[in-house]
Amino acid sequence: MGQSGFPIDLVLFGLIAAFLILRLRSVLGRRTGFERPPMDVQGAHSALRSSPVIEGRAETVAPAPSRPMPDPASETGAVLLRMQEVDRSFQPQHFLEGAEQAFRIIVTAFAGGDRDALRPLLSDETFRTFDTAITDREGRGETQRTEIRSIASATIESAELAGTMARIAVRFVSDQVNVTLGRDGQPAAGTDAVTEITDLWSFERDLGAKDPTWRLIGARSA
Repeated sequence: MGQSGFPIDLVLFGLIAAFLILRLRSVLGRRTGFERPPMDVQGAHSALRSSPVIEGRAETVAPAPSRPMPDPASETGAVLLRMQEVDRSFQPQHFLEGAEQAFRIIVTAFAGGDRDALRPLLSDETFRTFDTAITDREGRGETQRTEIRSIASATIESAELAGTMARIAVRFVSDQVNVTLGRDGQPAAGTDAVTEITDLWSFERDLGAKDPTWRLIGARSA
C-alpha cells in the first residue's frame, strides 16, 4: 500500500489483500536506520486536479496490468538478483503482483478513512502521514470517493539493498475516479471523470528477518 521455491511474498500479499478487502466491505518489518521524506499528500491532490481526464473510455473488464521486469544486466536488475541471493524465496514478478494488490487496498482504505486497514501495510512514519491527512479531511467535514477502474502498468523503477534491508520503488499508472466532497455534499476537489494518475511508491523489507512482509515507506505523484 510487494523467488525460487515457494512464493512466500505473493502468498503473504494475497492473504493481507483477502483479509483487508473483507474489512473494507463490512505489501509490509521494522524501520532500521533509513530516513524517509514524508508522503506528499497535498502534492498528490494537486497532481490529481491537474491530471489529464480520459474521455470516452469503455467501462469493460480491465486487462491485466503490464509488469515488465528490469533487464538483469541493468543496475536495478543486478540489485534484484542480489536480493534473491539473500532471500531465495524472493521473486520480482511475485513481488509486483503483491504490490499491485497492496496499492488497490491502500488507495481504497485511505479514501474511506480506514486506519485499521492501513496500519499493517504502512511504515510508522507513512501511517502518521496518512492518519494526519485523514484527520484533516474529517475536520473539514469532507469525504473522499475513489474507484480504481484499472491499473495500466506496475513497473519496478529502482531497487536498493543495504545489508539485508531491501527497498523497491514501483511506478503505478492507473485510471481512477477520485473526488472529494465537501460538508455540503458538493465536489471540493477531484472529478467524477476517469483520470489517469501516475504514482511512485516505495516498499521496504528486511530480507534477513523472519517477517517476509513488505511495507509502504513513501508515496508521491510522479
